[in-house]
Amino acid sequence: MPKLTRAYRRFVDSTRAVAAIEFAMIMPVLAVLFLGSFDGGRAIAIYMKVRSMTYAVDAITNQYTTMASSDMQGVLLATSQMLAPYSSTPVVVKISQITISAKGVATVSWGAALNGTPRAKGSAITIPAALATPGSYLIYGETSYTYTPMFGYFSLGNIALSDNLFVTPRSSTCIIYTAVSATC
Repeated sequence: MPKLTRAYRRFVDSTRAVAAIEFAMIMPVLAVLFLGSFDGGRAIAIYMKVRSMTYAVDAITNQYTTMASSDMQGVLLATSQMLAPYSSTPVVVKISQITISAKGVATVSWGAALNGTPRAKGSAITIPAALATPGSYLIYGETSYTYTPMFGYFSLGNIALSDNLFVTPRSSTCIIYTAVSATC
């Protein structure tokens, strides 16, 4: 028994390899934090690009007085390329012109989309009260992106990133979109 007690005491009093054991215990937590921050950083970078795309689609569109279908497709494709080096497959870009009636009711006068369905002509839309100027027009850009984390087992699944922005037409009262015979 004394030999067993001595061996037990020596084992309990030993401090060799304590750092290795502590590191082995904390390593999984550090790995999860590292991989989670990597995914989080990528999501933030893509979200910043989504916001830039929303501004760009509105800023380019509001410079036109008349848009043909080819112009619209060019604008939508150009803005989707802003996601580089990330994949542009899960992006949806929508652009719509909003007509505000004399009574202040906002409806869609035309819409176009890339990788999605445009807003339906004549459908009602809620706009901020500060923008509801009767008899005016607004350009409404919307972008969304479905982000799939690289290390998906650290999150609850895909993350939906989206942004939208209202602007006024810059060069005219409204923009005529010839593909849908829209007039002012």
